[in-house]
Amino acid sequence: MTDFTRTKAMFDLPEGVIYLDGNSLGPLPRAVGTRVQEMLNDEWGQMLITGWNKAGWMGLPTGLGDRIGRLIGAEPGSVVVGDTLSIKVYQAVASALEMNPGRKVVLSDNGNFPSDLYMADGLLRSLGPDYELRVVDPEEVAAHITEEVAVLMLTEVDYRSGRIHDMKALTELAHANGVVTVWDLAHSAGAIPVYLAGCNADFAVGCTYKYLNGGPGAPAFIYVAPRLSGQVRPALSGWLGHEAPFAFDLDYRPGAGIERMRVGTPPVIQMTALSSAMDIWDMADMADIRARSIELTEQFIAGVEATCPGLELASPRDPLRRGSQVSFRFREGYAAMQALIARGVIGDFRAPDIIRFGFTPLYIDKDDVEQAVEILADIIANRLWDKPEYKIRQRVT
Repeated sequence: MTDFTRTKAMFDLPEGVIYLDGNSLGPLPRAVGTRVQEMLNDEWGQMLITGWNKAGWMGLPTGLGDRIGRLIGAEPGSVVVGDTLSIKVYQAVASALEMNPGRKVVLSDNGNFPSDLYMADGLLRSLGPDYELRVVDPEEVAAHITEEVAVLMLTEVDYRSGRIHDMKALTELAHANGVVTVWDLAHSAGAIPVYLAGCNADFAVGCTYKYLNGGPGAPAFIYVAPRLSGQVRPALSGWLGHEAPFAFDLDYRPGAGIERMRVGTPPVIQMTALSSAMDIWDMADMADIRARSIELTEQFIAGVEATCPGLELASPRDPLRRGSQVSFRFREGYAAMQALIARGVIGDFRAPDIIRFGFTPLYIDKDDVEQAVEILADIIANRLWDKPEYKIRQRVT
């Protein structure tokens, strides 16, 4: 059983703050600062360039990949960490397209994170006018999976509403039609149990700065099914994805298995922070996380609906169809969120009218939820959001 009292004590949360935005940026684990400082002083400072060997920096991408892999149902040696999520989306979609020659359609939905759509669109425009990014409503995805489609690119958990796609069913349907799948786990990894191997997924990508608490700009990860990793050609043929990078050959030869999906130099400082954060996840069981997450989100929904009649639930009511976040629609959502933040309850806003709250049982408990509901109810009932300073749009919402 996961000891949530113990895990909560392992985070450095500001006094008086209820943090419901870990689905956007996870908070700082207490041990990270010390561990990063040790890396700076003892490894970079004393070992200098020899740290790549002595401190094992070069192995961080695959070592972290296996630790993340445990949380997403991936086979050992099938996940590697590095670069940004946008880069990994591009990499996965490009490789998936090449596996399906003759087909020129990438299918996605309008609940996908815009960056994924931007990356796919940019790639397809480079390939030529015959290629198409086809975007449909989330509920219509299954009906559009046909033998015309090359790649199905979906985010498992919708970033706005928290709605969950059925990965297993859609992957089975895709494979029945010869379609290669790419799953974005940005709002899944560390939030809900994921079964990449059990669902027979082809590719998956995700970030580590949300539920995994790797810090701002923490590196992304990519998964390639072992049955495919020996044949996938990485479109982004980076030096560290080469079979023998220190042979300095002029011709690219892909590395073995998931190693070929490495691109740039590992960001060692960020990976050190992520490694320290993962120590907490090594203590956690995803089944316990999911059960507690459902308890917290159900408590929050019931409390808000009982006290804030002006808010409309934007997330699925069925907790099994909802990730570890809850979204409500409110016409003055931006101002209401700024008023909440001023009172110490931090969530975020997603245009045009959604206030969004993430629930991470590692550091959020029932008392936090109860207090958050009381503060939100006060703000809505007394129109405390209706102040000019709360309506000034910040660069990040």
